[in-house]
Amino acid sequence: MNKLFTSIFALALSSLTAASLAQEIKGDAKAGETKNAMCIGCHGIKGYQSSFPEVYKVPMISGQSAGYISSALHEYKKGARKYPTMRGIAETLSDQDIADLAAYYSTHGVVAGAELPAKPAKEPSVEVQALLNKANCASCHGANFSKPIDPSYPKIAGQHADYLYVALKAYKADNGNNPNAKVGRSHPIMGGMAKQYSNAELKAMSNYLSSVEGELKVVPESRFR
Repeated sequence: MNKLFTSIFALALSSLTAASLAQEIKGDAKAGETKNAMCIGCHGIKGYQSSFPEVYKVPMISGQSAGYISSALHEYKKGARKYPTMRGIAETLSDQDIADLAAYYSTHGVVAGAELPAKPAKEPSVEVQALLNKANCASCHGANFSKPIDPSYPKIAGQHADYLYVALKAYKADNGNNPNAKVGRSHPIMGGMAKQYSNAELKAMSNYLSSVEGELKVVPESRFR
């Protein structure tokens, strides 16, 4: 086992351990519904777009894995993810708040009994399949890209293409050691994977993944609290 692989493995294990510890706090979906006032202004409006660092649709989080939502919010809170607005929001949340919001959004809009096919009905082009195989995306996110092997990994099938593209570029940027950076995501696994690709290749994969049937959605809020 070479030093680089050992280092990446150790960082990944540390990341998963932190995520597991966060998940030990039991989330209450009902409580989360009363705590999402800062979420619905972006994630509760269909077609809502962010303008930083470029224009893209904010991610769909209703139906997302609770473990991933929790992990992402903790990463924003500690600065591993460099988006200023989300960090400002995450810093106001306690560990219990994060667990409650994660529990709420993981069940929000979910249709009981609905089941996705084991593999996407829409197959990628030969070129895109080769790109997906290069990082073995299905090995982590599932053959249908909606059944991640670890609860801290996201469902990505059907997610907005422009968001996926911006997120993947953020992993390439990293900037984990720069406290003044406004863009970047520090993650030992995703950073290594994303850096294998050109931006054009990341966009091609994002476009395909967004076209795959998934469980993510925007559930419009009837009112703001």
